[in-house]
Amino acid sequence: MQEKSMEKAVAWANNKFFDDNSRKEIQKLIEEKNSKEIIDRFYRDLEFGTGGIRGIIGQGINRINKYTIMKATQALAIELKRSFKGKIAVSIGFDSRHFSTEFSKITASVLAANDIHAYLFKNLNPVCLLSYSVRYHKAQAGVMITASHNPPEYNGYKVYWNDGRQVTPPNDENIIKWYNDISDFSAIKLMDFSAAEKKGYIHWVEEDVVEKYLEFIKTKAINPKMCKEQGSKLKFIYTPLHGTGLVPCTAALKNLGLTNFLVVEAQAKPDGRFPTVKSPNPENAEALALAVELMRKSGGEIAFGTDPDADRVGVALLHKNEVHYLSGNQIGSLMLHYIVSNLAERSELPTKPYCVKTIVTTNLQTKIAEHYKVKIENTLTGFKWICGVVGEIENKKDGSNFIFGTEESFGYLNHDQVRDKDGVAPVALLAEMALFYKLKGMTLIDALDSLYEKFGFHDETLLNLNYLGAEGAAKIVRIMDHFRAFELDSLSGEKIIETEDYQSSKIKNLKSGKVTTINLPQSNVLGFVFENGSKLYLRPSGTEPKIKFYLLLAEKSGSLQENKIKAKEKSKNMMSFIKTECEKI
Repeated sequence: MQEKSMEKAVAWANNKFFDDNSRKEIQKLIEEKNSKEIIDRFYRDLEFGTGGIRGIIGQGINRINKYTIMKATQALAIELKRSFKGKIAVSIGFDSRHFSTEFSKITASVLAANDIHAYLFKNLNPVCLLSYSVRYHKAQAGVMITASHNPPEYNGYKVYWNDGRQVTPPNDENIIKWYNDISDFSAIKLMDFSAAEKKGYIHWVEEDVVEKYLEFIKTKAINPKMCKEQGSKLKFIYTPLHGTGLVPCTAALKNLGLTNFLVVEAQAKPDGRFPTVKSPNPENAEALALAVELMRKSGGEIAFGTDPDADRVGVALLHKNEVHYLSGNQIGSLMLHYIVSNLAERSELPTKPYCVKTIVTTNLQTKIAEHYKVKIENTLTGFKWICGVVGEIENKKDGSNFIFGTEESFGYLNHDQVRDKDGVAPVALLAEMALFYKLKGMTLIDALDSLYEKFGFHDETLLNLNYLGAEGAAKIVRIMDHFRAFELDSLSGEKIIETEDYQSSKIKNLKSGKVTTINLPQSNVLGFVFENGSKLYLRPSGTEPKIKFYLLLAEKSGSLQENKIKAKEKSKNMMSFIKTECEKI
């Protein structure tokens, strides 16, 4: 591996196709005999996954740089040419990360050389606007330059198809093939950006597109009159975490009349270094520390944070003068209930309403949906699958109406105008919801407890077990095989009544022996359903060297406080059992 990596590094340093700075960066590593860094940069090509590429910024074939961006774009261009006839266009957006603007222009330049037009954002934008732009401009694809909430040294390239959602089979598989077939960077087609602009290939996305999106969001308010008349009664905090959310999120809030908020100034300016946080991920309490500090100092009641590409929203709030951080499952459940309960109360639920969640997202949402006679669809992990269901049902034209989509990893969608998770519209909805409950003398913790009283206590735990390198990958395979072959009728004292194997597409009832088919794409996911309605799912991560265990507990037999204690104990025991079991394998 070291010898081959060194050969590739020397070839890069000597190849005049690469610019001087790129070659010098690699030459310096060679002269310093930094074999560890050389191996890491050249032992493999940066992998094009099912949604695109993501990696550390730097020179080399296993890094994000303008050359690997060119390679990904050439692969995309090949697939577009195979899939569409006539004029082809791609919407291109970017976030606040290092080199995002440059990478967006390189993308447009390669597309132009392939006779493909680009709708290019002038300014940084959230993911939802990229998806909206694909649909608005009737483009054949979209590219978002982002690494979402990864650390600052990362950037990435996400590919969207003509429906505005992340690319799916067979197109993603084809793009991966074309990408892997490109071994000579100099064979990639490239047109100078200014020449592409002069030839009419570059179309700048105008502000009216953003305005139309914001106008649409305003129509999705559940209680617009309340917001307009009493919006100033809720004092809250917002932080974009140095990302793309500031302008669209604050505009969406103000448009509704939710004006009594402060922005965390230290995190307001877009900055790819993300200097005030370890990781710009609003799922983590640490990322919301400055927002919580400002909330306490200013007399605020609740704080919202979006990640760099503004497709995830985290929430922290004060309840009885204590700070509480809501999980993605809790936020999604509260939003779903707020929407459907208000619409149902006013007899305004549309015909054939439905919502979508992933299989590893809380079953509390199933209970809520069933109570209000809203159909619930379950799908695989990842928002592209949620939006795939939305598209499929839309194409049936059977009068069904999408209400809400969510996944446990802090992704939400409360409208059908984009086909990816949206952080902008949900920020407005969350603030509206917090105001609604405040006017009733409640916090979101009170609202959550009322859901638990009505539908039973639900508690979710995620366990990540990391296994690095080739040995780690082999261990993850063994763990999945071990649990697939599991022959006991209980796990950690919990009686199993069904197994769900999404790789074989089969559900087996352990009591009757009956086997039914899972009507979802095959995926390496395994589930156990317990007698009390709780569930456990496990799957390898698609992007990191880890295996994930999702425990979805349901407790309904005792008081709310008793159920919380029981769930905590069961979760602790189950996680301990899983860790011990995995250590043996």
